[in-house]
Amino acid sequence: MTGRDAALAAAVRAGDTARVRDLLGAGADPDAAGEDGLPVLCAAVAAFVYGVAEALVEAGADPDRELPDGTTPLLRAIEGGSPAVFEATLGREPRLRLAPERREELLAAARGWYEEGPATRLRRLTADPGPVRAQAVPEGEYGTLTEHTLGGRRVRDGHGGILTGLEWAFRILTPPAELVARAVRHGDPEHADWWASEWTLSQRRSAETWAEVVAFHRHPDPLPRLFVADVLDMHALTGGSTQHAGWYHRERLKLLGTWVDVEDDAVVLARLLRTLVDGGFPEAEAEAVGLRHAGHADARVRRRVPGLFDRPLTPRAAGAVRSLCRDPDAGVRAAAAESLGGEAPSVEDRTLLLALLADADPHVARRAAYAIARGADRSPETTDALVRLLDAEDQDVRLSAAYGLALRDDPRTVEAYARVGRLNSPEYEHDHRADGLWRWKLRNEPSP
Repeated sequence: MTGRDAALAAAVRAGDTARVRDLLGAGADPDAAGEDGLPVLCAAVAAFVYGVAEALVEAGADPDRELPDGTTPLLRAIEGGSPAVFEATLGREPRLRLAPERREELLAAARGWYEEGPATRLRRLTADPGPVRAQAVPEGEYGTLTEHTLGGRRVRDGHGGILTGLEWAFRILTPPAELVARAVRHGDPEHADWWASEWTLSQRRSAETWAEVVAFHRHPDPLPRLFVADVLDMHALTGGSTQHAGWYHRERLKLLGTWVDVEDDAVVLARLLRTLVDGGFPEAEAEAVGLRHAGHADARVRRRVPGLFDRPLTPRAAGAVRSLCRDPDAGVRAAAAESLGGEAPSVEDRTLLLALLADADPHVARRAAYAIARGADRSPETTDALVRLLDAEDQDVRLSAAYGLALRDDPRTVEAYARVGRLNSPEYEHDHRADGLWRWKLRNEPSP
């Protein structure tokens, strides 16, 4: 093994994706062996470091290489139960690359683990009588899984998502009802199996698939209905350039328009309202829906209402938002503050917003500060409030205050940004408020 390959094996063990990519770019062998004699791709798969696995496969690591025990890195990824690791290891053109019998072997492996379940399969494989330890773990960038550990083996419970991904990669059109069942099996919309079914069904563009999926919006269990709402949202995000995008857009809006007024589950209804906001629902109809739900008993629904109102607010919408600014739920007040802050305020609006700056809930205060900072109100009262916010303990509030002064071309902007302090948190890396001082200088300081 060369020194570069040894360094690659060490970087894989450490899960250092950036270092792995650097070494591969410098000529390290993507199929280099690790300390156990197996390809380093196996170590990445076993450690669930999908970024490393992806880098290795992109650089030429062979996911189909037969190992001494008869498995392959890809089969090990399937058995491991992480859809993110599986996708990273799958490689290009698997339907063309793999022989039919090999494809069936992979499908059978995923199906077997899914049907038996990781805890039961681990018990059988290890013969360990001890307890199976289960813990929630993050999956990919946004999802979650449960990781099961027994007898020195770790397996995650994303085999449904892996099976769904394999079928789609092999262009097997699984019945939509089966994909819905896989999505809701764990009862968790954040689970990776949910996302895999959602993505696949959003890609299968046919009237038959559409009809079978949306029929679940009448299901007596709210979980399948919530899944349908997610599929509709994914359609809106991914269908803009397809040949039949206009048909899907019309069908989606038609369904949402009738569904939203009969849905009785608060979680599903809140999701539908968010879909209306994101999905191009006609403004007048969206406002009418918002007004009908502004007094809903569940705060999760009320939190979505301000986003349904277009700008400038109509008198009825403005009245609803003012009421929501006084809501007992902090999330509702925060959403209402953001909505009201974009308006040229009346005296009542200004009083409401300035009061929310001192809200007991920090999230409300942050949202109110941001709303006021970027809002249309240029009154001395609001500018003075922004200056006072520079003394706030919360750095996010101070940043909004400085940003608001910059937008108003206030001469105290330089001092204001100095009082914000260093923005060390990663969340501020792409925050447009952080550029406020630079933009203020472009407008207000002469060029050298």
